[in-house]
Amino acid sequence: MKQQVNLSQSQQLSLTPQLRQSLHLLQLSALELEAEVAQAIENNPLLDWLEGDELGTSEARESADADVRDPEPAREDGEAGDLGDVEWKLDERDVVGQWTPGDDDDEDPRFNRAAQESLHEHLRWQLHLSPLDARAQAIGVALIDAIDDDGYLRDSLDAIAEALRPDINAGNDEITAVLAQVQRFDPPGVGARDLGECLSLQLRMLTASRERDLALDLCGPQLERLPKLGIDGAARLLGCNSGEATAAIALLRSLDPKPGAVMALLEQDTYVIPDAVIWRDRGVWNVALTGNSVPRIGIHEGYVRMIRRASRDDASYLRGQLQEARWLLKGIRARGETLLNVVRCLAREQSGFLEFGEQALRPLTLREVSVKLGLHESTISRAIARKHVRTPRGTLSLRAFFASGIDTGAGGEASSAAIQSMLRQLIAAEDPRKPLSDAALADKLKQSGIPVARRTIAKYRDLLRIPPSNERVRMN
Repeated sequence: MKQQVNLSQSQQLSLTPQLRQSLHLLQLSALELEAEVAQAIENNPLLDWLEGDELGTSEARESADADVRDPEPAREDGEAGDLGDVEWKLDERDVVGQWTPGDDDDEDPRFNRAAQESLHEHLRWQLHLSPLDARAQAIGVALIDAIDDDGYLRDSLDAIAEALRPDINAGNDEITAVLAQVQRFDPPGVGARDLGECLSLQLRMLTASRERDLALDLCGPQLERLPKLGIDGAARLLGCNSGEATAAIALLRSLDPKPGAVMALLEQDTYVIPDAVIWRDRGVWNVALTGNSVPRIGIHEGYVRMIRRASRDDASYLRGQLQEARWLLKGIRARGETLLNVVRCLAREQSGFLEFGEQALRPLTLREVSVKLGLHESTISRAIARKHVRTPRGTLSLRAFFASGIDTGAGGEASSAAIQSMLRQLIAAEDPRKPLSDAALADKLKQSGIPVARRTIAKYRDLLRIPPSNERVRMN
């Protein structure tokens, strides 16, 4: 055999620590972001909360629609003011005060109360928006019902198939195909059958990189042996050096082994802090982030000045903390820009819903928003996850702006939420002695230009928890 040395060039996308942190911050709610920032300030001496006059000349008043200002570039010598090179903020008076129609609205619990949402409801909502046919949707419901509170699918595929009979006779291949769709839902890692698959699902959502590929290799049967192997053993197993093994293991440890647990914790608190505000002024809908979604933090100028005078070890430590502080501020800025753009898009696309209610909610999917904003669909999913917006109709989940559609047969579409709203009104106005059957309800909707099958009426009626006509009869 003849040995040869060849040189080649290749391009590869790398999941940088900054990008990983940005993705993490994007999916946090306002309360979770506040806790994350508080922990960062506790651990990093260069970070600190900012009060009003501390912003000094770096503060910039934002316009009513909350445009984010471009930061000034950092000086090459590493010095920075209170805000470093990436600090930004929104003026809370512009963000909230101009919209609020009354001084006592904040005391109204209606604006801060949100309906509880379980993991299963969150998954069923995403399933309802997915482009699956009725058969695949039914299989998806069975799979979601079998997912436990930690986000794992504990039942076997044979058990799922048995639960679907006699209505649907599905094989394991068909169920596996639908499961693959469910495993793409938020939260990342949901629907896994074991820890290795859970971590693999989360890793595959990340940008391809050397450390990600090595981490994927560790998600097999050897995952349980990892604590005993250690860094050197993992490096031998992966055929890499100890530095690469360390990075791969660190990436694994940054993942969530119980992706459904976050939803369970959120169910315990029905009060939320809105991440954004939508209000109408002179016939125009305006959008802004709330102060809770934009933590007022900055880089402590005193510590930055110490870097030049500190010893080599201390200076190295401070530079590392400065870099982490800048990454956090950039991540918060990116989160705010993405969230603001998403909410603006939702307000623009669903202005009818904001003005007239559910009947005017038009069909809108994650894919449509991702195309309009030029972002990946998973980015939109992270941006709306556990986020709420304050509107004249109360505090709403961002997911309330999305709905699947039904062809009206006249070149248009009606959203499922709008149809359910119409259905609720028809039933509320019916003669209690002669309630409308599902077929009669379908006929009335058809007369309104919305052809809906009787079985669809029955499905929506069940979702609204409205009993069938024979159980709605009232003689007095």
